Amino acid sequence: MTTTAPTGSRHARAAATRERILAAAHDLFISRGYRSTSLRDIAAAASVSHPGLLGHFGSKDDLLAEVVGALEADNETVFAEIAAASEPGDLVFTRLAERNAHTEGYLELFAALTGEASSPGHPAHERMRERYARLRELSVDVLEDAKHLGVVAADRDVDGEIVRHTAGWDGLQLLSQYLPDRVDVVEELEERENLWALPVGWRDPDDAPGSGTGTSRTLPELRTGTLANTDPGYAVGRRRRAQIVADAMRLFSRDGYGDTSLQDIATAVGVSKSTLLHHYPSKELLLSAVLAERDKAISATTELSEVGSAGALLRGIPDGARVNARNEPGLIEVYAVLSCEAVPATHPAHDYFASRFTNALDHFTELFRMAQEDGDLPAHRDPAHEATWLIAMWDGLQYQWLYDRNAVDIAEQLRAHLADVLPAR
Repeated sequence: MTTTAPTGSRHARAAATRERILAAAHDLFISRGYRSTSLRDIAAAASVSHPGLLGHFGSKDDLLAEVVGALEADNETVFAEIAAASEPGDLVFTRLAERNAHTEGYLELFAALTGEASSPGHPAHERMRERYARLRELSVDVLEDAKHLGVVAADRDVDGEIVRHTAGWDGLQLLSQYLPDRVDVVEELEERENLWALPVGWRDPDDAPGSGTGTSRTLPELRTGTLANTDPGYAVGRRRRAQIVADAMRLFSRDGYGDTSLQDIATAVGVSKSTLLHHYPSKELLLSAVLAERDKAISATTELSEVGSAGALLRGIPDGARVNARNEPGLIEVYAVLSCEAVPATHPAHDYFASRFTNALDHFTELFRMAQEDGDLPAHRDPAHEATWLIAMWDGLQYQWLYDRNAVDIAEQLRAHLADVLPAR
């Protein structure tokens, strides 16, 4: 026989307090952002003392993991229920995505945790790693059934498609937070899943051959996000500034911008806070310098020499991604943390990432359009969708890689995707 503790019992009161804390954390993480919310803010909203809150949750990280963990557990249950109630061969991913989009706060909290927990030392890191493994397992079963029933083309590799699809889904959820009027997660997923019915690299035999290689045209350049002036204006101290930026980048990628103080950075560099402020008068200016350095380093490793066409430039993306993963993992780490942390509009890097994503979508849409004119991109593929999916999937693959570097090869997954999208003629 099951018994329930009386409403006024100590156990019941503790449970009610815990629920109030979780509800307050959920609401504040959504309205203010994770990094801008303190434990004292949550305690006040939940009408408990700060020590009382710590009696239930040891840290803000624990609270975030608990809040999102509850949403994820619910998602897994709903995923299984939707799959069980669907017709054989149905692809049910968009239904879950639609539910997420209409669950208040889910996308904001998911974005926060994805970046926050990418550092191996984060208390939710292992939970997020397990999330990816469970989601892949659930998704493979759905796609295998669809493939067996002919809904998905017989030559498609289910494991690879699921890795890329999960990555694209995650990336879309982040993109939609910055560009809600331009990126619709459900629509993009639906369009992607419709393409699974076609064999890998399929093109209509009646497609026009295109205009050729496009070597006579000037290819568009990718503009980065809008930044404040990143040069403090001093003629000396370049080596010291470089060290400050390098250590700030490392700390931002590990602890996030909000939880890294100028004193933390000064200590890492081995200088006083006043010396640091001599070079970077504000934390926001230092953040701009970090982002500018990342953009410069990424550009240096992804430049392609003597690219003859838009299609060739796009097919060369995996080579640059491999170099970045091998030589500059810190650049991937700081991007993952900051792009997720900066989702709230009040974050000092929000406008940078919104601008960066806008520029990237415009850039890759134009490249795919040019590739279609040249005959490299088949006529049935939409350049705008391909641009959105490439950016989202690329970001999502980076997140997956940060959680399990041995299981995910970013370059190979990009190569497989582009071989499908831009098949050899």
